[in-house]
Amino acid sequence: MANTTAQPTGDQGNVLRRLIDVGIALSAEKDHNKLMERILVEAKAIYNADGGTFYLRQDDRLSFAIMRNDSMGIALGVTTGNTIPFPPLDLHDPESGQPNHQNVATHVALDGLVVNIADAYKTDKFDFSGARRFDEQNGYRSASFLTLPLKNYEGIVVGVLQLINARDADGNTVAFDPAAQSLVEALAGQAAVALDNRLLLEAQKALLESFVQLIAIAIDRKSPYTSGHCQRVPVLTEMLAQAACDATDGPFSDFDLDDETRYELHMAAWMHDCGKVTTPESVMDKSTKLETIFDRIDLVRTRFASLRNEAEIAYLRDVASGAPELQARADRDERLARLADDLKFLESANIGGEYMDVDKIERVRRLAVLTWEDWNGDKRPLLSDDEVKNLSIPKGTLTPEERKIINDHIVVTIDMLEQLPFPRNLRRVPEFAGGHHEKMDGTGYPRGLTRDQMSVPARMMAIADIYEALTAADRPYKKPMTLSQSLRIMKKMCNESHIDPDLFQLFVEAGVYQKYAEAHLLPEQIDEVPIDEILGEAA
Repeated sequence: MANTTAQPTGDQGNVLRRLIDVGIALSAEKDHNKLMERILVEAKAIYNADGGTFYLRQDDRLSFAIMRNDSMGIALGVTTGNTIPFPPLDLHDPESGQPNHQNVATHVALDGLVVNIADAYKTDKFDFSGARRFDEQNGYRSASFLTLPLKNYEGIVVGVLQLINARDADGNTVAFDPAAQSLVEALAGQAAVALDNRLLLEAQKALLESFVQLIAIAIDRKSPYTSGHCQRVPVLTEMLAQAACDATDGPFSDFDLDDETRYELHMAAWMHDCGKVTTPESVMDKSTKLETIFDRIDLVRTRFASLRNEAEIAYLRDVASGAPELQARADRDERLARLADDLKFLESANIGGEYMDVDKIERVRRLAVLTWEDWNGDKRPLLSDDEVKNLSIPKGTLTPEERKIINDHIVVTIDMLEQLPFPRNLRRVPEFAGGHHEKMDGTGYPRGLTRDQMSVPARMMAIADIYEALTAADRPYKKPMTLSQSLRIMKKMCNESHIDPDLFQLFVEAGVYQKYAEAHLLPEQIDEVPIDEILGEAA
């Protein structure tokens, strides 16, 4: 190595202007990987260094983030897509816990001071055996090293920048000039602040996303009736969004999502049902018409048991009073048979699987006026007014009031989200998340929006929400539908202007339904889909 030192390339004024420009660029960079790469490239350029390494501090280790070497054509790490094959460096010995001052990079991370070495082969202060092995294997000569800590505003080292083999104007390897070292230190200071800010923002973003997903998972676990729904809708939504972005013709040929809007949609999909956290389990999990905290059909059965006892007692009294035994027995048996049939009818009505027409509702009301005798000897109606109301539900298990409670989860979702101080890049999360129960003809809820009043992402979420609900295999109240069954129902909804016809066509033509099914549905659900029929009638 020549017995000289490398001066910064260019005159002092140009170098200072470059530092200013780099500082502005570092502040604007949003990707921390690109940020680290820019830091290393600019530091190398200042001294015309042949190589360099950027180490990122992670807990008690230094991880290799970027490696560059011009003469050897090496470009590894982050944006290159080429993995660095070296393990992280421990700042402390894993067994003894003693600080690792043998390696120059870990020493700088621990002490926070710059180390400038003219020739690694002529120093015994640090262990450069790794560099020597690298040189032997690759025919290289590692000589001058300039290793700098990157400290944040708290003075904590967040990374280490190491430059290797400074070169003079003739390309000779020389030492790094200590007099000009302050320029690289200034760059390292700017870089540390920019990197720390970016890492803090990404940590906050990760925390927010984890918290949002935690709420979604909690809602899914709250009830088997929504099991997995909040976690699968985001998958479907993002698959459909990507299909729209990939479209080269049709209504979505010009559609695209930038990174911010894509993230908005991602967050909205995870939070689209957050209002269900307030929905009572007694309503959300109502599997029968009489269910509250427990299924009140058991109370009805107890009353019928009392009526059967009354029939037996009446039979014995009649026989004891001299009535013909055969006639008394026949009367008892007829009454018991009628009670058994009435109870069977009420048990069937309680399930909610069959439509309750006017005749069945009238039968419930006739049975309600029958009386039974309680433990105190008082006569009571067989069914209370509330039990009559619930058993008379024409379809399903929910009363209009309970259905409103279920539907109001979207109102609560919107209220909750609109109260959050979302930053500018997430301001549309409430709108995206709050529209998945709207219909294209304006008959949906809660705001009765039409297709033209809704954004494309909100309309995407409606399709994802419906398809997941139809195909879900983990609901206790229904059997999972096949692909053909689900798409026929969605086609009908499309024809009735409930869901967006263009998005539904894309959903089918791009195979989003199939890709999702292969990853999330049971094998027996994946059947042959009549594509021509689905698209033909849905167009």
